[in-house]
Amino acid sequence: MDHSAHHTGTAHDHASHEDHHRHGGHATHHGEHAHGGASWPMAAKATLHCLTGCAIGEILGMVIGTALMWGNVPTMVLAITLAFLFGYSFTLFAVRRAGLDFKAAIKVALAADTVSIAVMELVDNGIIALVPGAMDAHLSDGLFWSALLGGFAVAFVITTPVNKWMIGRGKGHAVVHAYH
Repeated sequence: MDHSAHHTGTAHDHASHEDHHRHGGHATHHGEHAHGGASWPMAAKATLHCLTGCAIGEILGMVIGTALMWGNVPTMVLAITLAFLFGYSFTLFAVRRAGLDFKAAIKVALAADTVSIAVMELVDNGIIALVPGAMDAHLSDGLFWSALLGGFAVAFVITTPVNKWMIGRGKGHAVVHAYH
């Protein structure tokens, strides 16, 4: 692409421009965001990042709710709450490490992950609710784990295109890329 029209009559630091483009796997100013697209690997990586936090929180919530002998509704509420908490925390820690203050880091985490986590939780909990017997299965039951892991797998497949669409428009996980 000829960028000379963008820079006519202005100083331009080509070294920093090249560094910006070498930031492997991330969309750039003149790259994917500017043209409305995002790569599938980038979207899958963002979804996996989100899924990891969600899975940790959700499994922990299920274990705690089951250990406390709570019913299905309070256990799911705890699991979903912890899924959001852990999902956000992964991004929060990453952008804090990059130098953002806590308030700004929270804003970035909320902007980056809310839609992704919400879609993921809706899909995976919907699957668990639809699998006969899964809501009443115990942690020691294969049905519990197969419904949960199957829900995560389907949620990943459905959430990845959502993340690809959002990243391609500079939304969702794309807001984190400025801090890598």
